[in-house]
Amino acid sequence: MTAPPETDGTAAGDPTGGGADTARDAPAARDPRFLPQVRGHLTGLDGIRAIAALMVLVFHVAIETGTALEPGAVGALLARGELGVPLFFVLSGLLLYRPWARAALDGTPRPPVLPYLWRRALRVLPAYWIVAITAMLIWSEDHLHSVGAWVEVMTLTFIYNLDPWWVGTGPYGLGQMWSLCVEVSYYLLLPVFAYLLARYAGRVGTSGADTTDARARRLLIGLGIMVLVSLLAVIPQFYPEPRQYLHMWLPRTLGMFAVGMALAVVSEWAWRESGPDGPVRRFCRTVPRHAALFWGLAAVVYILHATPAAGPRFVGVDGLWVGWFSSLTATAFAFFLIAPVALMPSPEADQRSGGPSGGAASRRSEGGWLRVLLAHPISVYLGKISYGIFLWQFAVLYLWRGFTGQEIFTGSFWFDIVPVTIGTILCAAATYRWVEEPSRRWYNAVGPGRGQARATAPPSSR
Repeated sequence: MTAPPETDGTAAGDPTGGGADTARDAPAARDPRFLPQVRGHLTGLDGIRAIAALMVLVFHVAIETGTALEPGAVGALLARGELGVPLFFVLSGLLLYRPWARAALDGTPRPPVLPYLWRRALRVLPAYWIVAITAMLIWSEDHLHSVGAWVEVMTLTFIYNLDPWWVGTGPYGLGQMWSLCVEVSYYLLLPVFAYLLARYAGRVGTSGADTTDARARRLLIGLGIMVLVSLLAVIPQFYPEPRQYLHMWLPRTLGMFAVGMALAVVSEWAWRESGPDGPVRRFCRTVPRHAALFWGLAAVVYILHATPAAGPRFVGVDGLWVGWFSSLTATAFAFFLIAPVALMPSPEADQRSGGPSGGAASRRSEGGWLRVLLAHPISVYLGKISYGIFLWQFAVLYLWRGFTGQEIFTGSFWFDIVPVTIGTILCAAATYRWVEEPSRRWYNAVGPGRGQARATAPPSSR
């Protein structure tokens, strides 16, 4: 669902653009070896995208074959592969909000909105339209004459149809796209969220390190309110009467985006925090060092989410308290998995300290194994094509099961997962090469603000 971030032309990990000379003259507390990378391509996040895309793929195959609905631990764990979706939401909040967080902390002009929306549209729509048209032509023949159906599908607004013409979370072959609809609504509202947060943070003053700290605290307070709103949004889903469709609307998942936005604020704040070595810098150093602990906590939360306390498998939550538990565990899982990666220093900083196999960075960082894992060429490549993996998985799954003559909730998970995964990756690779990459070249070639797009471009999501 997310694509590799674009570099913005400044030195990796150095928000001042000063590069190695600035890092060399900085005090130890501001050494880039121990501060989060906030510029350039965060390679580790490619691996997170790969994990998220494959989790969702495994989940859908397990549900379709009925394996995830069988009693026992294996079925329960497979059924919670849906937690790949919160990973995508947190990544979007982290990567897309960062330029606005930087502007709010520094009191500088916010990124222009029109170029941002142009890049979002080019990033998301071309590949999606190909898959959507394919699915409609194959499985929605009865609605090909309906202008309304085509408008809903092509504009990613079908989740707002309260009397849908499909069964489940979307038209056949596009059921997973409800989360893309949520992401698109977040893309459209992010400039509004950023404006309100900046206005609230900007009330503390205009200059000084202490002012920056106060602004950062206000940004985190505002993001905490967004998390609270997300939890309160569970109430109208069940009272005064059940409205299950609200589960697929942005307010219900807003807290997950807010957690990613908070990681963006914290990572930028670490570079600007007043004092020689404040708590924010210490936090940002500690989390990557203890990546194994954080990923262990993510595993524990995943297991908790796989219990009946998080609701029944596949059919969604069935009560207010279950809804709250499910939201909190999903958000916590995404945070524990992403935070150590989001707060890692840049690889260049490791190299300046003697490389990942030695030197101060090696001794002080227990997360070196995580960097190696997520930066592996396979992880990076799967991360690059992860959006295509997300888009094509249902189409490939249904075509395969139709070819083999299987009925829903029957069959073997292991019989389906290998060919479906291979087919999905092949389709994703083709889409990436011939649709996504050419679309990216249009980011700065045409459209609003093309003369300044590269300098202001936020990292790309999806």
